[in-house]
Amino acid sequence: MDFMELVRKRCSVRKYDSRPLKREDINSCLEAARLAPSACNSQPWNFIIVAEPVLKEKVAEAMLRGIYGNNTFVRQVPVLVAVVTEKSQWFTRVANFLRDTKMYCIDLGIAGEHFILRAAELGIGTCWLGWFNERQVKKALGIPKHKRIDVMISMGYPASEFIPPEKNRKAINEMSSFA
Repeated sequence: MDFMELVRKRCSVRKYDSRPLKREDINSCLEAARLAPSACNSQPWNFIIVAEPVLKEKVAEAMLRGIYGNNTFVRQVPVLVAVVTEKSQWFTRVANFLRDTKMYCIDLGIAGEHFILRAAELGIGTCWLGWFNERQVKKALGIPKHKRIDVMISMGYPASEFIPPEKNRKAINEMSSFA
């Protein structure tokens, strides 16, 4: 599959079948994320793969606590991935301050997209999640309070009845300009 076909194919999957994922496929997604560029090569991420069923159920319930109860599909996914923000290098933190930009968010976005594009290439569905109870997930996974989980990713094989939605995107001339 060429790159544009992959980009067109990739979508958020919220309906999965129960087949377990192969460890080597998950590792391949992690390798794609590992190779992602980052500001000053800081690599400010740690991907925690939650595949053990009892812990995955605990993490899914933690994600949904309080006002975060709408993504109930996470209860039935084979794997959840917590993307934990690690401390950036000193120079990157200074650049964050001077430019009023969170470089680590850009870095996490690139690494996360590498991860989910590789998953799509392997026929694995994913959903990038930013709406979850971070405090409860950190507690469930034993992650220290001073660290952040900016992203959760669900992953598994799409259910047979899953129909990818039609992509509704702005036209190129509406989202870009040449100067």
